[in-house]
Amino acid sequence: MRSANLLNDFAFKYVFGEDCKEANDALKSLLTVFLERKVEHVVVKNSEMVKDYTKMKSPRLDLLVEFDDQTSVDLEMQLRQTKDNLLNRFNYYLARLHGSQDMEGKSYSQLKETIVMVFFNLIIADDDNICSLYTMRKYSGIPLVKEEKEDRMKLMTIEMPKVDLHKPLEDMNEQEKMIYYFLNCHKGMDDSKIKMMIESDEII
Repeated sequence: MRSANLLNDFAFKYVFGEDCKEANDALKSLLTVFLERKVEHVVVKNSEMVKDYTKMKSPRLDLLVEFDDQTSVDLEMQLRQTKDNLLNRFNYYLARLHGSQDMEGKSYSQLKETIVMVFFNLIIADDDNICSLYTMRKYSGIPLVKEEKEDRMKLMTIEMPKVDLHKPLEDMNEQEKMIYYFLNCHKGMDDSKIKMMIESDEII
C-alpha cells in the first residue's frame, strides 16, 4: 500500500487543508510539533493574497491557517531552488501577511502574530539546525523587543535534508519523525519506519 507524496504542494494542501476532522487533527499535530506549543483550534483561510495596488505581486500561499487568538501561519512546501531568492520571497510573504491585518482604529499593540513556516527539501543554511526561527534583531543579536510574546513577525525554516534518515525511529524526536514521514510516506507500508508510524500514531 502506497500513500500520497506530501512533498507535492497539492497533496500537502489537500491532506492538511481539507475541511474534515482528520485533516484538521493532522494540521494541529503538525503545528504543535514544529511551533512547540499546543494548538487546540485552527481554521484554514483563503490563501490568495489580494493586491492593494496594481504593481504588487499576488502570490497564492500553500496553506494559510489562523488560531483562536488570530495568530496567522502560512505553511509552504518548497521542493527545489528557483531563480527567485527564496528567503527574500518568504520575507515578502511574511511582510504582506503581517501588513494585511485589519488595524483601522486600533493600537499597534493589537497586532497579531504572523508566522511563515517553510519546509525546504534543500539546504539553505550552513549549520546543523533542522529548524531555525528568524526574528528582527540588531547586528549584535539583541532582539528588537524585550519579550518573545511581543515579537509579532517570525520566519521559520525547516530543512528536511538535514534529518538523518538512517537514525532508528526510537531515537528520533517528534520533528524528525514528521519530516521522515513527509520524505517517505509515498512508500507506504513498504517502508519499515513508516509502517511503525502508521501502526503506532493515531494521527498518521
